[in-house]
Formats: sequence, structure tokens, C-alpha cells
Amino acid sequence: MTTRRALWAVFICSLVCNAWCEPETASKTTSGNPIFPGWYADPEAKVFGQTYWVYPTYSAKYGEQVFFDAFSSPDLVHWTKHANIMSTNTVPWARRAIWAPAMAEKDGRYFLFFGANDIQKDGQVGGLGVAVADAPGGPFTDYLGKPLIDHFHNGAQPIDPFVFHDVDGQYYLIYGGWGHCNICLLSDDFRSLKPMADGTIFKEITPTGYVEGSVMFRRAGKYYFMWSEGGWTGPDYSVAYAMADSPVGPFQRIGKILQQDPAVATGAGHHSVIQFPGKDIYYIVYHRRPLGETDGNHRVTCIDRMEFDERGFIKPVKITFEGVGPAPIP
Repeated sequence: MTTRRALWAVFICSLVCNAWCEPETASKTTSGNPIFPGWYADPEAKVFGQTYWVYPTYSAKYGEQVFFDAFSSPDLVHWTKHANIMSTNTVPWARRAIWAPAMAEKDGRYFLFFGANDIQKDGQVGGLGVAVADAPGGPFTDYLGKPLIDHFHNGAQPIDPFVFHDVDGQYYLIYGGWGHCNICLLSDDFRSLKPMADGTIFKEITPTGYVEGSVMFRRAGKYYFMWSEGGWTGPDYSVAYAMADSPVGPFQRIGKILQQDPAVATGAGHHSVIQFPGKDIYYIVYHRRPLGETDGNHRVTCIDRMEFDERGFIKPVKITFEGVGPAPIP
């Protein structure tokens, strides 16, 4: 009897182990939302080679925002954390409020644009900086030894950079906060800005409702400009967009496409967009606040599909708990 009890106990333990000890990744069929644990916001999503990357803000008090982590995935479902890819230790002029990274690859090097120090007026140290690395997972070090932009031009706070690479090869820097947005031409070496044909360096392209969080992409010959509206600590933070025939506009607001769902999450905003290489398949990567969460810094990074109607307008995004299915790049 003792032997039979022992065998039965082994059998039960085996069932429990199979149910609870199997690695999570073996049965994970969708990304789930959030796509990785931890408080992270303002995600910049990119595709480098056959790998998806997400570069978010570490969502904490300003004095604790002194580094960036990154996350990589082969399929949008399984994510690997790359800790501390950049910090104030390698960017001496940045001391806090390291925000909203933007990424660009050029000539085999990787450039990380970011806001730092949350400056409130001209003359304060901080603004938009650039760091560089030889791999998308860093480590990134200061590229200029100073901010690239450290003044308020056209009323735009120098935060929330986005780098847009147009089909003609030109790289644009789009940025802004406090309800104003500028677009600029980056020099070939990313060390400075260069004037446009009319001599303008900081061209304001602010659409109605703009607050911060600029994003741009090109589809079917049209330029889609997207931004965040509302207050980032509140439930009504959201994303709207416009379309134009040129990256410098003019941009007229079309409507809101990402916002809270009282059954899922609040404060859905500050996003980026991924296109599956070579296909008309798009994803929106964004942050939101879990239901019942009241701490303004408690935000998580999520992903959902973004689709278009027959006229090219963006359909309202349904935010989900499931996220998206696997999409490995061939």
C-alpha cells in the first residue's frame, strides 16, 4: 500500500509540474498586453533586420528617470529585456527626466534621440540630445557632448523627438511639447540641423489639438502625422492624426484613433507605429494605464493592430488584453 501511495504521489506531482513548471513561452500564442512587465511609457518601436525593438521611457518620478531599457523580439510575442542601454553616466549633461527615445539607423550605426531634464525655459541645461551605438541594443554614449536643441523655438518645448526617414533619403527631426510641434532637417552626420529651401530651420506644423508625442510615416504616397492629446496623467490621454502630401504639411486634424476603453484601460496614448516589412500590415505600440491605477507614472507598454479603410483613413484602434499574434520576419 505504501508503494502504491508513493507512486500515486509521484503521479500527482508530475501533473502539477507539467501544469505549473512548464516555461510560459511554450504556450504563449499572443503577445498579451502589456507586452513586457514593468512601468514603461512613450514606446518607440522599430524593425532592425529580422528583429523588432521597443525603446520606452522608464515610467517613474523624474529623479529616477536616469536610464533607458530596451526590449527585443523575433515575433512580437516573446520579448527580451536589454537593461540600461543608456544612462546619465554616459551623457554627462543629462541629469534626470530622460524621456521618449527615438531611434534611427544610418551607415551601420544606431542613433538614439531623447529628451532630458524637462527644461522650462531658455538658458536651462537640457533639451533634445543624441546618443550613438554600434548595435541596436547599445550601449549608447553621448554623441555631441551637449544637447542638439536646448531652446524653445515657436513655443515648442524640446521634448518627444521623432526621426522620420523619407523616401528621398532625407532624415527629419519632429518634436515638441506644450502644444507646439516643429519639423527640422537633420544634417547628414546627425550633428546639427540644416535650413530648408526657404531658409527655415524650425518649421512649425502644429495641428489642432496637438499636445506632444509626434509620429510620422508614409503610406501609399501620403504622409500620416500622429500625435498625443490630453494630459498624460489622466484617463483621456489619446492619439489623433492628420494626412498631407508632404512631410511639412499642412496638416489638418482628421480625428482620434486611440483612446481609453473603460473595460480595458485608460490613458492610451504616446505611441509609435510598426509596418511589417514589405506588407500593408501595421501595428500601434503605445502606453496605457491599468484599470483602477491612479499613480500617474504607472503606465505599461502595449501593442494592437492598426488598420485602414478603403480611402486610406486610419480606423479606430480597439485596445485589447490579448495583443497580437506572432509575426516573425522572414
